[in-house]
Amino acid sequence: MKKYDVIIIGAGPAGIVTGVTVKKYYPEKSVLILTEEKKGLVPCGIPYIFNKLNSVEADAMGPKPLLNLGGEVIVDSVTDVDLKQKIVYGNSNQEYGYDKLVFATGSTPTEATFIKGHNLENVFYIKKSYRYIQELFEKLENKKRIVIVGGGFIGAEVAEQLAAYPDKEITIIETEPQCFSKAFSKELSKMATERLRNTKVNVRTSAMVEEIIGTQGAVEKVILKEGEEIPADVVILSVGYKPNTNLAVKAGLPLNIMGAIKVDSYERTSVRDVCAVGDCSQTIGFLTGRSDHIMLASTATAEARVLGYNLFGIRIRKHFKGTLAVFSTKINGLTMASAGINENTAKDANVDFLTAEFTDVDRHPGTLPDASPLTVRINFSPCDGAILGAEVWGGPTAAEIINTLSLAIQKYITVYELISFQIGTHPLLTGAPTKPVIIKAAEIAIGMLNSNK
Repeated sequence: MKKYDVIIIGAGPAGIVTGVTVKKYYPEKSVLILTEEKKGLVPCGIPYIFNKLNSVEADAMGPKPLLNLGGEVIVDSVTDVDLKQKIVYGNSNQEYGYDKLVFATGSTPTEATFIKGHNLENVFYIKKSYRYIQELFEKLENKKRIVIVGGGFIGAEVAEQLAAYPDKEITIIETEPQCFSKAFSKELSKMATERLRNTKVNVRTSAMVEEIIGTQGAVEKVILKEGEEIPADVVILSVGYKPNTNLAVKAGLPLNIMGAIKVDSYERTSVRDVCAVGDCSQTIGFLTGRSDHIMLASTATAEARVLGYNLFGIRIRKHFKGTLAVFSTKINGLTMASAGINENTAKDANVDFLTAEFTDVDRHPGTLPDASPLTVRINFSPCDGAILGAEVWGGPTAAEIINTLSLAIQKYITVYELISFQIGTHPLLTGAPTKPVIIKAAEIAIGMLNSNK
């Protein structure tokens, strides 16, 4: 049995970044990644496999960065772990010893067992598996009527991509009044839903699937609770994801209320020398300090860098106090992004806030041919002006502007401080220096705060 300094179970973004960080910071350490498939996928790129990329291979992700640093990768499914003896057991009957063990097993789609017929032939999920998505990609090529259940990011993005084919009929079914309702405010969710409707997608909101009907075991139609029947050759269930923790539970690691592996601020479990990172590990809300359910590759890689640097002793202090959900997407030409609280999440957490908004164009002068409208909305504390959340929508720069506002939230910056925010501008790249959208929104916020005094 060969022993390694570090064994990482899983080769997704969290696993790869953990391994690469360890090898960069501790080059003398031996690092092994155990993975079920030779090739992985860029998780956020999966919807675009079905049109824009038009290939599963084009979205492939592998552990080459780790291999280049001298790490090792073995394709072998892990069947069990002995935490006392520090042994990992592979499906190939191989045993691997370790000094440090990292669970980076990711997440799996939530099975829609509450829908009768969920296990019929031609009912699929959006799994983060190269082989599975390859099968789905090939299956969809010759299918015309596709029903997608779930109007979150994955469901809506897949629907938009498939609707670009002239020979396909795409229907999306969402239980909420709007798509994207868990990530965006009501106004932005409505805007995103209308953008989706303006494609060829038949968007059915405030609707629920009662049953999937099949003939000879294969999908034929979807029945809504209201009794309406929607013909379907394929049904894609996109009703959420859950932490992939079966192996961790089998090994005896405790889970939190969300079903994720319990870890501390440095991704360490309660078992010495065992860590967990990414979608399979717990997240703590930035504002509330309570268990949250955020599964993003950007979050996973941030956690992985913290873990990698501190795996053999805390050397770099973790600077984020909790997980801040930062989302972005592009639907039918409109870029939309959010960070921190909005009206939905604030109500759930009982947080008071005010909102300031400013709209301009993302080029100057606005007569430039590729200029696009751009709106920044800042949600801030009525007490001290601290930025608690933000939404940005319009042209493609919205996705980067939200990252700036995300940092502002993380560093407890107030709208007063944004007034002296120093920026760089260029006619072909940004809005005018006389009216940058972030600063103008902050000025409006200050005016609101002063009027309340």
